[in-house]
Amino acid sequence: MRHDLSIRASGARELMDDPDADLGMLERTYERFRLVNALVSGTGRLYRRDIRPRARRGPIRILDIGAGGGDVCRMIAVRLRRDGLRAEITALDADERAVGWAVAHDEGSGVQYRHALSTDLLSEGTRYDVVFSNHLLHHLSDAELQGVLSDSVGLVGEGGLVVHRDIARSRVAYALYDAVTWVFARTFLRGSFIREDGLISIRRSYTRGELSAAAPAGWVVRFRLPSRLELRRDGATAR
Repeated sequence: MRHDLSIRASGARELMDDPDADLGMLERTYERFRLVNALVSGTGRLYRRDIRPRARRGPIRILDIGAGGGDVCRMIAVRLRRDGLRAEITALDADERAVGWAVAHDEGSGVQYRHALSTDLLSEGTRYDVVFSNHLLHHLSDAELQGVLSDSVGLVGEGGLVVHRDIARSRVAYALYDAVTWVFARTFLRGSFIREDGLISIRRSYTRGELSAAAPAGWVVRFRLPSRLELRRDGATAR
């Protein structure tokens, strides 16, 4: 089936977002996200450029909004321990199923898991040094996007950093993802939502121009390979 990638498919919905989604498939999706995010999320770059330099100055607090199964947070925790650095990491998600799976598969990482919204943490007066998300923005409605961006700014203290990372929509990204996941559809990806939902996610995602237009003043959008967008707001330079 052909899709018009020139227009954002904001009305499409990922299967795993359905409250009645098959639990077994959902859990296999969380499990396989470990490898998928290790390959495409750019966690290493986020750690080296934005987290490690701050943690070297002293213990920091990190928040992942929409953390899903928490694998990105656990990858960061492993790197911090390896470098002898200290941080308090919170994995936040609005889906109780994701939080439950993450807690059950934590493996002693020390990550704190919260079933809540960013507005809940903001109302608690909690503040962080780094707030980030991975593959969250395309799930949100226009109003939800503005709410998350506003909450993110409120959740970082003076000099804090916000980095929201997501997919960059393009015909090339869609075609490559379609081809690569087709190869593994009957093996590694079997019984999960990753292939079908990934294609829907690309259709729902922003182009660099669209995300720049949607973001309030003070935010910067950067393109990263492979087919990634990074929406940043650095409190140290935004004042």
